[in-house]
Amino acid sequence: MSMDSNQAAVVLVTGGARRLGAEIVRQMHAAGARVVVHFRSSGDEAAQLAATLNALRPGSVSIVQADLLSSNAGERLVAAAVAAYGRLDALVNNASSFFPTPLGTIDEAAWSDLVGSNLKAPLFITQAATPYLKLSRGCVVNIVDIHAERPLRGYPVYCAAKAGLAGLTRALAQELAPEVRVNGVSPGAIEWPDDGQFAPQERAAIIEHSLLKRIGAAADIAGAVRFLVFDAPYVTGQILAVDGGRSAHL
Repeated sequence: MSMDSNQAAVVLVTGGARRLGAEIVRQMHAAGARVVVHFRSSGDEAAQLAATLNALRPGSVSIVQADLLSSNAGERLVAAAVAAYGRLDALVNNASSFFPTPLGTIDEAAWSDLVGSNLKAPLFITQAATPYLKLSRGCVVNIVDIHAERPLRGYPVYCAAKAGLAGLTRALAQELAPEVRVNGVSPGAIEWPDDGQFAPQERAAIIEHSLLKRIGAAADIAGAVRFLVFDAPYVTGQILAVDGGRSAHL
């Protein structure tokens, strides 16, 4: 893929301004893609990331703001990507809310936020992107979670939403075949939430339960996404666990 070609692949990354999303953006860009970075409220981070990458390759990154819980957000995101670069080759559904919802405290707002960001938005963004992805014979990568299959106590709504996303990934692989591939990446302990949700002893227990006995890096997940986007033309309907072996044993 030519680094300066106007025909370079176009990748839309939701929640791409910071943390894992930003690393996915960097790796997509390093692979030669033009990248559309979605953000909700991290406008400064998105602008800084775009400026850094555009300094390396002018015009190769654009940013777009949207609240994924709003109606027609998917259509507006995809329209922005196509308006910026004239095509769409890959969609990475990364944006996600994550917070505890112990049974007895769950309300409609928590349900709408967690299911909306982790399940509803990926479905409707993918639906909006489908005509363009079919034209380019492109792909979708959904960021799932190992807790889709092994629930985390205290997070039932989040786990259910991610379980739905895992099922949706496989279902969409059938719906969009043979033109569009749909896969998922299922992270384990990669980056701890920056709001202090896990106490040090909880973090230590999670790491101890993994086979590799260490926390992973955002680059590990982004590398798996990069593989599925650029180097896996015969892979679809699969969810790749990148969790240090944590899900390989009880």
